[in-house]
Amino acid sequence: MNTPLEPHDTYLRTYTEPEATALLRELHERGKPFGVQWGSAAVSGATIDGRLLVDFGDTSVATLLNLLALFREGLRTP
Repeated sequence: MNTPLEPHDTYLRTYTEPEATALLRELHERGKPFGVQWGSAAVSGATIDGRLLVDFGDTSVATLLNLLALFREGLRTP
């Protein structure tokens, strides 16, 4: 991913709660070496305009995917 996802990207509506939960687990694992952790983060079950929200400030799945992209592409564990 070269450009950040926008919260209104239509394909984000296809993410299910189990998929978003798996992405959160990956974020926790990739973020550990850098001190990036949200122990209380969870899929909230709420949606806005069909987009699932992740509960660390009621952010969208787009934000979760953008954070993961930073870890996957830019930050490497030592």
